[in-house]
Amino acid sequence: MKVFTVSANAQANRDLLPSVDDTIGAQAELLSSQLRAMSEALFPPTSQKVLRRFTSGEAAKLMGVSDSTLRKMTLAGDGPQPQTTSNGRRLYTLSDINGIRKLLAQSARGREAIEFVPHRRSHEHLQVLAVTNFKGGSGKTTTSAHLAQYLALQGYRVLAIDLDPQASLSALLGVLPEVDVGSNETLYAAIRYDAQRRPLSDVVRHTYFDGLDLVPGNLELMEFEHTTPKALTADGRENQTIFFARVAEALDEVADNYDVVVIDCPPQLGFLTLSGLCASTSMVVTVHPQMLDISSMSQFLLMTRDLLGVVRDAGGDLKFDFVRYLLTRYEPQDAPQTKVAALLRNLFDDHVMTNPMVKSAAVSDAGLTKQTLYEIGRENITRSTYDRAMEALDAVNAEIEDLIRKAWARA
Repeated sequence: MKVFTVSANAQANRDLLPSVDDTIGAQAELLSSQLRAMSEALFPPTSQKVLRRFTSGEAAKLMGVSDSTLRKMTLAGDGPQPQTTSNGRRLYTLSDINGIRKLLAQSARGREAIEFVPHRRSHEHLQVLAVTNFKGGSGKTTTSAHLAQYLALQGYRVLAIDLDPQASLSALLGVLPEVDVGSNETLYAAIRYDAQRRPLSDVVRHTYFDGLDLVPGNLELMEFEHTTPKALTADGRENQTIFFARVAEALDEVADNYDVVVIDCPPQLGFLTLSGLCASTSMVVTVHPQMLDISSMSQFLLMTRDLLGVVRDAGGDLKFDFVRYLLTRYEPQDAPQTKVAALLRNLFDDHVMTNPMVKSAAVSDAGLTKQTLYEIGRENITRSTYDRAMEALDAVNAEIEDLIRKAWARA
């Protein structure tokens, strides 16, 4: 039997090496500072993200009216007036568009006012949609951001909640988690167990998208994973709302202000994800159509079933309006992906969304500057690439909007 020993010199050299936590810490600081510098180069600290203006053709399409109708309103001085460029093009902000929507709703002839201003009515429940998966890289955050922005563009009042400690959704919506989000300024502030708990309205932020608000995230959200086990075993816990009902309880405080809530869940099944799911009325599971991802999703679904079963036995209400699987980063020309997609459709039938989100360089290019396709405009990317990506994106989001409208029993 050989005995391996470390020489005195080797041990001395080893003692001089930095500890692994110091190494990782130094690398984390280096990467963080570089990312901050890149972000500041794109968006200086003194500036804020601003949504581009929309052409009269884009505005008319969003409102469901003709361009000539908008032109007549401009000439008559009705409603918010667009910016007119030197070549006569009319450009509208999203705030302008929403103002015109309200005007059209007041004078609707032969059409329901709700077609122009689609806010939910008193008998229609708040739609809380969780976007989730167990595996990172499935397009969860990209889906959440584009869906929230799409619904805001259609005139809905939307609240986006970043439940992921990595806070990628917050960054996409113009809030840098390391710089702009302080202590007790995430959803954790509204679901924590101690005296520092705050109303959710205190941490809701308006964004540069008119009609879209955000509850940002950062690493502070991980505190909920640490404090919940203690709260479950602590004396006097009968006076506390149980963990899986805390997100729903927080949302009740602001429900009257919104039509739809989009929750970007973290890519693991912890207390945060369970709380988000229990607050939801519907769920979209993003899945990349490859066998490794499908295997991971299978484990996710089995674990979700077991954990939600425990929650249900404890009194949780788990009635969802719909559950759908969304194929993301889909490449129709990739034979293995088409086989996996066909397998899912055979197994889950209508639970798989009809429209997949195709893989597109346009989405990746927009993400380089922390933007979405709805922000960058057609002139900033090869038009054919942009148009293909937008066609797929609008089809996916319109399908989800249709599911929401059906849940409200709208025609």
